[in-house]
Amino acid sequence: MGEIREPLRELIECGLPQALEVMGERWSFMILRASFNGLHHFEEFLSELGIARNILSNRLAKLVEHGILKREPCADDRRKVEYRLTEKGFDLLPAMIALRQWGQKYSVEPVNEDPVLVDETDRLPIGPVSIVSHDGRVLDGSELNLVARADVGKRADGTIAVPGSVGSVIDLNAAKKAVGK
Repeated sequence: MGEIREPLRELIECGLPQALEVMGERWSFMILRASFNGLHHFEEFLSELGIARNILSNRLAKLVEHGILKREPCADDRRKVEYRLTEKGFDLLPAMIALRQWGQKYSVEPVNEDPVLVDETDRLPIGPVSIVSHDGRVLDGSELNLVARADVGKRADGTIAVPGSVGSVIDLNAAKKAVGK
């Protein structure tokens, strides 16, 4: 991926270790998936996921602490609490979908998804999550490169690139409406 390599021992300047610190285990992802599916209450998570009460309590607290979920009193019973996705939580949707698609593609057993994740307008299956350039072009691994921050936008031939309009891979507003935020 180019002449520069990430300093792999210096994890502070990379978002991946920080993300894994918050989300790097199975139950956090399963709770997040349940949240995207409209679950909000502790008992719902407990019964739907088959998770131990202490583990669920711990993971929910961690997701709240990191701003992925927020605790809110229930509208109909102020003694109960709901866990709602925050904007930060909704921003994990593309990563969740990418992991889901990867799991379906490389599963040892064939995965016959039911229900199927579709776009709301046409009700057809969504396409693969992709790496997209600044102007919306889908890129593959051979089209990626690492450059020093000072060289961003400087092409190999010395010309300067002008940023294009950013393409939208996923409509987060539609996703938020779908889970009743």
